[in-house]
Amino acid sequence: MAFSGKHGWEDTKGFTLQVLTGRWFMVFSSFMIMSVSGASYMFGLYSREIKSVLGYDQSTLTLLSFFKDLGSNIGILSGLLNEVTPPWVVLSIGGVLNFFGYFMIWLAVTRKIPKPAVWNMCLYIFIGANSHCSTNTGALVTSVKNFPGSRGVVIGLLSGYLGLSGAIITQLYYAFYGDDSKSLILLMAWLPTAVTFVFMPVIKHHKRVEQPNDSKAFYNFLYMTLILAGFLMIMIIVQKCFNFTKSEYYVTTTVMLLLLILPLVVVIMEEKRIWKSKKENINTPKPLNIITQTDNASGESTQNQNIRRGEDHTILEAIFSLDMMTLFVATICGLGGTLTVVKLHKELSQNLS
Repeated sequence: MAFSGKHGWEDTKGFTLQVLTGRWFMVFSSFMIMSVSGASYMFGLYSREIKSVLGYDQSTLTLLSFFKDLGSNIGILSGLLNEVTPPWVVLSIGGVLNFFGYFMIWLAVTRKIPKPAVWNMCLYIFIGANSHCSTNTGALVTSVKNFPGSRGVVIGLLSGYLGLSGAIITQLYYAFYGDDSKSLILLMAWLPTAVTFVFMPVIKHHKRVEQPNDSKAFYNFLYMTLILAGFLMIMIIVQKCFNFTKSEYYVTTTVMLLLLILPLVVVIMEEKRIWKSKKENINTPKPLNIITQTDNASGESTQNQNIRRGEDHTILEAIFSLDMMTLFVATICGLGGTLTVVKLHKELSQNLS
């Protein structure tokens, strides 16, 4: 987008400010936060260090894994807190808890502190894993509220970045630290916290201004996410077949980071369209349309009607609704079974090794 003339500099500043404070950069920032929020999925990469350094047997390691899963799935407190505070509060808490939990584990594994009791380690890993509930809630709920008409695709995209986060952190780990799994714990401590605090100022609620082009923009985000996922899948397969040097990891990680920030192109394009629309409205103001409130057949105001599916609910309305009960049962049956399979796979792999 080119700006020229005597007002070119002012237009550039104005457009840049619009991009950084707009809804689209907010959702991009949510992508970035979610892309490093999957440390709880990486227990298998550093559990051997905990087992060997601290002298734990397999049952103790399984106990730690249980508290990790417990922490990563108890999000009720972060959800309630997010209802009564701005998003930056719950994001800040998540960042602090993440650093404390995994940094204490790193201190224990590197023997910088005396060997902690088992219950201490369970508490540390519970706190570290529970921090992701706060960061995920702050980013996901805010994005859904800012794009209520596209809430399905928003949740899908953010969940996709969360799923890719383990592979993303692993690529960064190999580029930064090589094959030192102790350093992976340190990376898990500082990286999600740093990313959260960098993007936290722009995670906020915006006015609900639905645009007809919103769904198209999210599909563009989806295509870029699929490209990133395909690249990571290919890299994981290739890196399993060949031994990569650190310089080669630098190259692959650089490409991954470029693909990770590629959605910025969509952000700039959408903000450019909004900028042009604002300019046109200033030059050619449109007539004001006044929408009057109508009554329904029973004479009640439309504002007094019951909240319909797809609209916002209060906490009590959501808890006691049929939809909530259906989702609750489906999540327990689906997610609980999946976690059980993952845990059994980890235990089998560790026993065989």
